[in-house]
Amino acid sequence: MNGFYLAMSLTLGLLVVMCMYRGFGGPGLLDRAVAVNMVAVKIMIILLLMGVIVGRVEMFVDIALGYALLNFISSLAAAKYLEKKGEL
Repeated sequence: MNGFYLAMSLTLGLLVVMCMYRGFGGPGLLDRAVAVNMVAVKIMIILLLMGVIVGRVEMFVDIALGYALLNFISSLAAAKYLEKKGEL
């Protein structure tokens, strides 16, 4: 079963690279902000899969929750900035 989780982690890693490409080459600031959020969500899932592979899910859940909180706060800050700038 660990092989399956490892394959899923590698697949998500490939999707992270594709989202980062969209983030760097996005046509607008809003597209880049969405791409950064997608990367963060995929990394949180990879963290949880790593926890299952290692056998310490509780530790990786805590790390993923902290990362989710940082992602949420950064999303709010980016939305506030884009709203003030007039992009939204």
